[in-house]
Amino acid sequence: MARLRMIRHAPALHGGALAGRRDVAADLGDGAGVAGVRGALGEVGRVIVSPALRCVQTAQALFPGVGFAQDARLWEQDFGAWEGMALDALPDLGPLTRAELAAHCPPGGESFADLCARVWPALHEIAAGGDAVIVAHAGVIRAGLALVLDSPSQGLAFEVAPLSLTEVHQITGHGWSVACVNWQAR
Repeated sequence: MARLRMIRHAPALHGGALAGRRDVAADLGDGAGVAGVRGALGEVGRVIVSPALRCVQTAQALFPGVGFAQDARLWEQDFGAWEGMALDALPDLGPLTRAELAAHCPPGGESFADLCARVWPALHEIAAGGDAVIVAHAGVIRAGLALVLDSPSQGLAFEVAPLSLTEVHQITGHGWSVACVNWQAR
């Protein structure tokens, strides 16, 4: 069995604008939240991180002095022309079903289903190496949950808060299971 513990980065300093691929820093002012997640993890072995600044900074705060690998497949969804748009100016996608939302592609970007197609092989590869901690984005973590459920649209049903922990297991010969979702130190 391989245990993948996925942590969403600390709150992004996005200035009220969409930041999928836009590289913004993390707000690491919640020292108690960082310490709580670090304490919940206990001993860590491999750490794999999205190359996004907010993820790298979060990993450095969680694991000072611990080396980690970066994997570009763990970047957040590419929102194309919507990157940098004010959050209140984004199109209303509320009328879409989850399946339609998973297939919807922002102009010049990628759909959530495309994100899953990019992330799933990375998670399989990481799990093949045994237990790991992953510091990434809400979309990547939802893609991990979608992998367990074998459905991109079902991955969109989950909330993933900043500095939260989601754990999935790959059980050799039996597929995947969810151990916890969106755990936060409070």
